[in-house]
Amino acid sequence: MANSKIEPSSPGVRGEALRQRVIDAAERLLRDGKADFSMRDLAAEAGVSFATPFNQFGSKAAIMQTLSARRIDTMESRFAAAPPLTDAAGRVLLAIDTAAAVMLEEPEVNRAVMGWLGAASSSPGQVWARSTALWTLALGSGDGLIAARRDQALRRLPGQLAFAFRGVLSFWTAGELSDEALAPTARDLAGALLLGFTERRPRR
Repeated sequence: MANSKIEPSSPGVRGEALRQRVIDAAERLLRDGKADFSMRDLAAEAGVSFATPFNQFGSKAAIMQTLSARRIDTMESRFAAAPPLTDAAGRVLLAIDTAAAVMLEEPEVNRAVMGWLGAASSSPGQVWARSTALWTLALGSGDGLIAARRDQALRRLPGQLAFAFRGVLSFWTAGELSDEALAPTARDLAGALLLGFTERRPRR
């Protein structure tokens, strides 16, 4: 699995380049240990007017949500690039290992991002929806799940896995869970959720 930093997204549509400039600047500030940066600090780092971060995102919380989405994008792309597995449970565990590896590449930066996800924002975030999409991708068509329960599993498990992984990350963010325990704890929890839908407990 690649051990590189989160890559900035490529600018696309009109206006997206400016948003990416602000987000890249926020990423740099976090890497410099400045998690408490102000929007004025961010504007200066990005080389834009003071109003630009507000105009583009509305709040620092929204910026952190966008940084979280960037991480989920990285998780999805690395999962998709991994050797394919036909078993849904195996793919879920692979997705967990992939997601944990992304978070552990820059733990202090990612703890700072995670710490903001529960902050109030002027508009609801999309973190849960994005995370749910990752677990939907991992489950695929449900190969290896009990046939009679497969439809139920594909409806319910993505959201449950999103809640479970976010919960594990919250304890990791707070320092109550070590880096070494992040993936194993998430794998155990996923295994418990999968128990009712598989013939046998997923291998750890």
